[in-house]
Amino acid sequence: MIPIVIANGTAEQEIIAAMRARAAGANQEIIQAVSAIMEKVRREGFPAVADYSERFDRSAPYEIPQNRLDEAYAACDPTLIAALEHAASNIRAYNEKLLTRSAEWASPDGGVVGRVVRGLTRVGIYVPGGTAAYPSSVLMNAVPAKVAGVEEIVMVTPPTEHLNNAVLAAAKIAGVDRVIAVGGAQAVAALTYGAGFIPKVDKLVGPGNAYVAAAKRLAYGALDIDMVAGPSEVLVIADGSANPCYVAADLLSQAEHDKLASAILLTDSASLAQAVDRELARQTALLSRSEIMACSLRDFSCAIVCADLNQAVALANEIAPEHLELMTEQPRALLPAVKNAGAVFLGAWSPEPLGDYLAGPDHVLPTSGTARFFSPLSADSFLKTMSIIEYSRETLEPIKDEIITLAQSELLTAHANSIQVRFAQSEQN
Repeated sequence: MIPIVIANGTAEQEIIAAMRARAAGANQEIIQAVSAIMEKVRREGFPAVADYSERFDRSAPYEIPQNRLDEAYAACDPTLIAALEHAASNIRAYNEKLLTRSAEWASPDGGVVGRVVRGLTRVGIYVPGGTAAYPSSVLMNAVPAKVAGVEEIVMVTPPTEHLNNAVLAAAKIAGVDRVIAVGGAQAVAALTYGAGFIPKVDKLVGPGNAYVAAAKRLAYGALDIDMVAGPSEVLVIADGSANPCYVAADLLSQAEHDKLASAILLTDSASLAQAVDRELARQTALLSRSEIMACSLRDFSCAIVCADLNQAVALANEIAPEHLELMTEQPRALLPAVKNAGAVFLGAWSPEPLGDYLAGPDHVLPTSGTARFFSPLSADSFLKTMSIIEYSRETLEPIKDEIITLAQSELLTAHANSIQVRFAQSEQN
């Protein structure tokens, strides 16, 4: 099912190169099409959004009333509602624990400095429609925004014939303020510039197709975005103690997302790699998305046999995967060496789907090696900070000459004057 290679300095680098190539930016045709949509909406506003919506989705945009969310909630299986409520509670608790808060303190010069932390005013959440309906993503995007104190959350989703009840129920559970039936690049453009009853937002988060991803990339700067996500990926580091059934199951849990998804096993045991390969074949035949998984496993997945676990961790840091599982006899012993990963799952009983749905940390994670410098979505992603500086005459006076000296060194005489006039006036009085 997957290639098994021996790490030799070349084979593993070819794998990394293939992973990065699969996540290359949108093709030029998509970028040109999306650029035209963004510009037309910027110039013409809602009529352009309505025109594109009618053309692509055969429906004008419309706002979904709150009672429709209530109906969706009531229509869902109670066991699903209980699971969504449980997930929302864990996500809320996790983000409340780590939320950045305002603080002030005395500076070394005796003044008061600090920062005020504020939630963004308005945030947009894009939720795909059709078969790609993920209520868990609604929770993972909206609940942290609520914890951050965002004043208004606007969710957009394509106007399909039958809106997904689980998605609408999740919006109700998460406390989404408005839900608007509009999708595609035109929805991104509407939230970027404002269009009729669709408001301009400060930040846009949530997954989408290649057109939505391209639109978010183009919108960045007019608003903030979470990230431009690439195909999903999981990397499992396992030793000879790992259960090959578990390893294979976890690799498949990401391979089923997309034909471009990547599932990689790093191990110091050739026999484990072979056992996992057999398990992949057995389990794939039993699962519903077998064709997608087979493509992912064939084209963008592999098992790499390393000299030892230290080499495996070093290679994992180079790949910087979205999801990293440490399925070894002593997983915590490896954790200090892990530098780059979106989320780390420790031990055989911490599978990746636990993080996708219920544990609490966000499943919106950096992909395509961007875990080297990006972090998971959290409540802090929906905050902005403002610095505070408060000095008195008594605390400013001892340092005034240094400020004047620095300003004059940059030939900014008005800066220097701003300090000088205060003390000149004070001396005259």
